[in-house]
Amino acid sequence: MADAHLPFGIPESELQLSFSRSSGPGGQNVNKTSSKATLHWDARHSPSLPDDVRERFLRAYASRLTRAGEIVLHGQRHRDQARNAADVVAKLAEMLRAVSRPRRARKPTRPGRGAVERRLSEKRLRSRAKRERRAPREGD
Repeated sequence: MADAHLPFGIPESELQLSFSRSSGPGGQNVNKTSSKATLHWDARHSPSLPDDVRERFLRAYASRLTRAGEIVLHGQRHRDQARNAADVVAKLAEMLRAVSRPRRARKPTRPGRGAVERRLSEKRLRSRAKRERRAPREGD
């Protein structure tokens, strides 16, 4: 299959790779070879994935999952099957690495004095510009 190493010891048997014809430019080669790689992986039910990582993965990539909890990735950047297969496996590995460690909680901070002064100064300028656009009142 592909020669990329998946984190968490996910075996290649959990991945389903299929190949089809690529789209886009490429002339006759695109029309006669099935070089586009499509990878299906059941993220929701994978026994290899630790529960905390699975939760972060499902939350981070919720919009890319099927209803069954499967991630589907496509690769068609290269002209040959093997490189496209390696490409989609590498994409999955990168996605898993991105959620492998929990994000550090944000430490709440307060804006500095200079930032507060700049914000208030900009508000005064905006207020003055809007005030000058108004029609003069009868008493003025």
